[in-house]
Amino acid sequence: MTPAPALAEDEPPQEHDDITVEGVRQPYRGDFKLREIPQAITTIDAGTLRENNILRLTDALDLNASVARQNTLGGLWDSFAVRGFAGDENLPSGYLVNGFNAGRGFSGQRDVAGIERVEVLKGPAAAVLGRGEPGGSINLVTKQAELGRTFGSASLQYRSFDTVRAEGDANVALTGNVTARLIGYAESGDTFRDTIHQRRWGFLPSIAWGIGANTRVIYDLEWTRVAVPFDRGIVVLGENFRTVPRSRFLGEPGDGDTVARALGHQLRLQHDFGGGWSLLVGASHRDTRLTGASSDAETAVARQKLFLDGRTLSRQRRTRRYESAHSVVRAEIAGEFATGGLRHRVLIGADGDYFDTDQYFTRFRGPVVTAATTDRQSYAIDILDPVYGRWPAPAGVPITNRLDVQRALGAYVQDQISITDRLQVRVGGRYDDFLLRVEDRLLNKLGRRRTGRFNPQAGIVYQVSDPLSVYAAYGQGFRANIGADARGTVFDPETSTSVEAGVKLTAFGGRLNGTLAVYQLEKSNVLATDTANPGFSVAIGKARSRGVELDVNGQLPGRVDVLLSYAYTDAEARSRVLDPNFSFQILPGDRLINIPDHNLNVQLAKHMTFGTREALLGAGVHYVGERSGQTGTAFELPGYTLARIFGEVDLTREVTLFGSVSNLFDTRWYANSYLALWVQPGAPRTATIGVRARF
Repeated sequence: MTPAPALAEDEPPQEHDDITVEGVRQPYRGDFKLREIPQAITTIDAGTLRENNILRLTDALDLNASVARQNTLGGLWDSFAVRGFAGDENLPSGYLVNGFNAGRGFSGQRDVAGIERVEVLKGPAAAVLGRGEPGGSINLVTKQAELGRTFGSASLQYRSFDTVRAEGDANVALTGNVTARLIGYAESGDTFRDTIHQRRWGFLPSIAWGIGANTRVIYDLEWTRVAVPFDRGIVVLGENFRTVPRSRFLGEPGDGDTVARALGHQLRLQHDFGGGWSLLVGASHRDTRLTGASSDAETAVARQKLFLDGRTLSRQRRTRRYESAHSVVRAEIAGEFATGGLRHRVLIGADGDYFDTDQYFTRFRGPVVTAATTDRQSYAIDILDPVYGRWPAPAGVPITNRLDVQRALGAYVQDQISITDRLQVRVGGRYDDFLLRVEDRLLNKLGRRRTGRFNPQAGIVYQVSDPLSVYAAYGQGFRANIGADARGTVFDPETSTSVEAGVKLTAFGGRLNGTLAVYQLEKSNVLATDTANPGFSVAIGKARSRGVELDVNGQLPGRVDVLLSYAYTDAEARSRVLDPNFSFQILPGDRLINIPDHNLNVQLAKHMTFGTREALLGAGVHYVGERSGQTGTAFELPGYTLARIFGEVDLTREVTLFGSVSNLFDTRWYANSYLALWVQPGAPRTATIGVRARF
């Protein structure tokens, strides 16, 4: 067992020098050392994920304080904010896979099986990314086939609540220049929530083909399925977070599972021309589908019996069929040249992005509550003594039947110029042409919006000394807002401006790295949840986020791994907006939902040797401050502190025993909320034990 490698300053950021053996260069990145990049970048590597026994992307992102949890549609998609900005709260958060826009759609929460590392790319990167959030992007680098090698591993683990998981990874050299890597997982078991049983599986193979010494082709497949009942969480009355036990399920087990499926393909080719020049060409396509039914707490005050007697919860009955198709094609040339005494390192690229979402959603809701309204009419359940299946499931009527079509073409150029041995300047820009078409089949209305925009970027890096560099960056960007509001009006795109400055420090020969950054982000045409029409958004105008971040990652003397991440985030609305349905008012200074002011994660792990056996023991603490729990109201989620311990020991050279305990002190905590009647409680103390074999 070897320690998780720290990111050395003498190497490009998590990229491999030998492209014919190790992997394909990451798009949008170029060949730069971390200290040369005018941007804060942090990495969560496979060793850290394995040691903490992290299984979901959402949990992995908790290790970086710049990322905050958002509404996850009853635990059925990934949703997060980077530096206070989340994008559209009614859609999954997009992320990159191997540098390609590939995380959009309705595929369920991403499993970390098959992930080599998670990169949190923070700050203004509009010149190349263009259409992303200004706070940053999440890039997942997958475990890819490694040419000429044969190795593998398999693990079996048992977790609290009778959950069993099996996972396998085999890299097999088929010929001297063709290698296949087969990765798969399967998981099944209960959860801490009453009646909730979940099942997940995935198959993530990769095939690499080396064509000569300078060309490599790699293909990745993603085939996954998640089946779990839709779960809106608990209700909170009068700020009493113990209104019901955190385990209480307030839906209907008879609704069955909501099922999320994904089938994706990614093909990439890299060719090295020599002399520092290379070409990267690739394409990806991903289909997703989410289907199921749920029984959710009614959100309208006038229709909610719970506010009258404190125990009878009126509910809606909902069904969903959400589908998406996402295709991306892209090409990028990277290289360097000199003009006079100046060294230029350039990226020149273009991409096309095609994203379609088809959403069909039905809803039943009870009448306005009067003295004559019956529990059956309200499809009600007693929150203190629930009886499931008391009423037949009522039929809903279509609320959403809409096709959203996005077509985007973009081209970019970036040049990083070495003025002296210590001073570098980065300039760049990107032009995007974007088309959004919204076909509302219920309103028989077709909306269309086309936008073209140029986004500049500039940065400067100065190396004060070998271990210390300072940087500053500026960027503009935009992101199209998908869909329309409850009245069918197509949203304008978001626009943003970002400013960032920071200090980067490396120590112990590159084994320990740290970044201290300050930033300010401003956005226009921001969307927020329309609480009167769940599933829809409302434009709130302008928003601003500013903050301070500290990230330290690497290894201290004595074989002690350290990870420290702290963020202070001040994210707020900057416009006065009255919801069109008069359900709430947003005022300048109102906090953005689910964004804590303070977020901290710190952990230490000690590597040890007992004779010929390697072992590791680690512990960590995660603190999240108070957060707004409902847009435009005073409702807040309380802060929390979670502790965890983890460890592993080699039983033989090939077999390792591992275990972990999360939420060690069984803290009551709340991961996110949509409003006070839809609050997601966090898991209680959870223990895992397992065995891993490798060859």
